[in-house]
Amino acid sequence: MSHTTKPEQEGVRNHHSRRNFLLYSGATVAATGLMLSGCEPYFPTPMPGNNGEGGIDLGSGDVGILNYAYALEQLEAAFYTKVIDRPFGGMTSKERDLLEDLKEHEIIHREFFKAALGTNAIPGLEVDFSGIDFSDRMSVLGTAKAFEDLGVSAYNGAGRLIKDVNYLLLAGKIVSVEARHAAAIRSIFGDDATAFAGDDIVDPLTGLDVAKSPQTVLATASKFLKTKLNGSNLPTM
Repeated sequence: MSHTTKPEQEGVRNHHSRRNFLLYSGATVAATGLMLSGCEPYFPTPMPGNNGEGGIDLGSGDVGILNYAYALEQLEAAFYTKVIDRPFGGMTSKERDLLEDLKEHEIIHREFFKAALGTNAIPGLEVDFSGIDFSDRMSVLGTAKAFEDLGVSAYNGAGRLIKDVNYLLLAGKIVSVEARHAAAIRSIFGDDATAFAGDDIVDPLTGLDVAKSPQTVLATASKFLKTKLNGSNLPTM
């Protein structure tokens, strides 16, 4: 006979409902996504770029930008998956729920780009998290903060490079989620609760979030990747 109380039952039901929603919404997005059917087939392979740079070529045009986003989503999904698989000591239920939701969101984003790109997608990336202490709360949350801030600045910087308005709309929807992630992580990281919109990410004069170029973002992301990426063929204007 179960002795689970009604509030506990509601909590379990809501927990599973949220998980099911995330999984089903991911499947729906992947199934009804913006396929790149109008683009010439592109098969990513290790090759030199315009400047002789090696690594997996992300491609050019909108395909390249979507592969760029796909690479970042792979990195974030891999990070949060490991965080949940190896929770740091003293992780609270609130922290776990937040980090698990972020994991599910990033997996949905990753799978969406993979499905939308089809044969144009770069392969799965090999990550390098050797510099992260997954047993330490500050190490994990500090890395999460860095990843989320990087993701927001990446989408902000890439938006002007996207030609297809449908892909631009998609990027706008995803960056808003990434910004929510960044604010949520900042709200539980450190002692300053106002840092969720600090001057380091929001220009105090313009009120606009930071935007970074793909080359700047890739230079930072590469520190957590064993797979080398080549973004030299990405659009610049």
